[in-house]
Amino acid sequence: MTDRCNFRCTYCMPFDHYDWINKREILTYEEICRVVRLAAPLGVRKIRLTGGEPLLRRDLPDLVRQLSHIPGIEDIALTTNGSRLGDMAGALRSAGLNRINVSIDSLDPERFTHITKRGDLDNVLKGLFAAREAGLDPIKINAVIERGVNEDDVLPLVEFGREHGFVMRFIEYMDVGTANAWRLERTVPKAEILERIGARYPLDTLGRGDGNAPAVDFAFRDGKGTVGIVASVTEPFCGTCSRGRLTADGRFVTCLFSRTGHDLKARLRSDAGDDETGRWLEAIWTGRTDRFSADRLNAIQSPDGYDPGEHDKIEMITLGG
Repeated sequence: MTDRCNFRCTYCMPFDHYDWINKREILTYEEICRVVRLAAPLGVRKIRLTGGEPLLRRDLPDLVRQLSHIPGIEDIALTTNGSRLGDMAGALRSAGLNRINVSIDSLDPERFTHITKRGDLDNVLKGLFAAREAGLDPIKINAVIERGVNEDDVLPLVEFGREHGFVMRFIEYMDVGTANAWRLERTVPKAEILERIGARYPLDTLGRGDGNAPAVDFAFRDGKGTVGIVASVTEPFCGTCSRGRLTADGRFVTCLFSRTGHDLKARLRSDAGDDETGRWLEAIWTGRTDRFSADRLNAIQSPDGYDPGEHDKIEMITLGG
C-alpha cells in the first residue's frame, strides 16, 4: 500500500526521518487490483491492506470497493494505527471492508505516546469505537509486547477488550526488518503472556483459525470472548503459513522476514499478459522454501546463538504486517 506512516513506533519505525519510496514506484490502485484478479484463481480469498499506514493513501475506500467486486474475494481486512479511522470507518465499511486490526500497545496515554512518538491515544480510541459503530466485525487490537516497555499492559488490554467486545492479539516482539535493533531478551514469550492472562482469567485453547492463522486463539473460560497470541519467535508456524505479501513498491514476497522479493511491478508495467504473470506468481508460491522463524529458533537454541545483524530483511514499513 504505502511505506508512509504518521507514527514512529519504536519496534517498527524508530527513526525520525526516512528516504521514502518515490511515489511513481508505488503500485497504483489499478495495479493492486490486477494482482488480486490474478491471485484469486490461484486460491486467494482474503485480502489485508497494510502499510506503513494505509489510511494515508488517498481515496482508500475506492480501492476497497474495487477489491470487493473481484470474483473469488470473500474477505477484506485492514491493519491500521487508527489515527484517521474516526473519519474513515463509515466510508470503508460502506465500500466493502469487513474487519479491522488496530495497533494499540498501551492504554496509558504517556506510554502510548512514548512508543508511537507521535500518536494520541484518545484519537485512536475514538477511531476504534467509530469502527464498531460502522459495523466492522471483528475488531482486533494488536499489541506488540516488549520487555521493559509494556509487559505490564497485558492485563489492562485484556480487560479493555473483554469490557468492550474487542479481540486482543498479543504479538511477540520480532526482528522484522533491521531498524528496530531487536534483541532476544526484549521478547516477552507467548508462555509468559499466557501466564499473566491465565492467572486472572482462565483460558481454554482453541488453536489457529482455519488451521493456518498466525495467532493461536484462546477462549476465556467465563465466556467473555477470546484472545490470540502470535508467537513467531518462540513457536514458529512456518509449516502452516499461507500469507503472501505485496510490498508498496511492487515486490511479491513469500515470507515476513525475506531479504528481498520478486519484482512483480516490472511485469505489471511491461507487456507481460495476465496468463503469463499468473503462472509466474503460481510458480513462485508453490516453489517457496521460506522457514526463517524456524531457522531463527534453531539458531537461538544452538551453541553459537542467533545474531540478527547477520540477516538483512525488508523493513516492515515497505512490507506490511
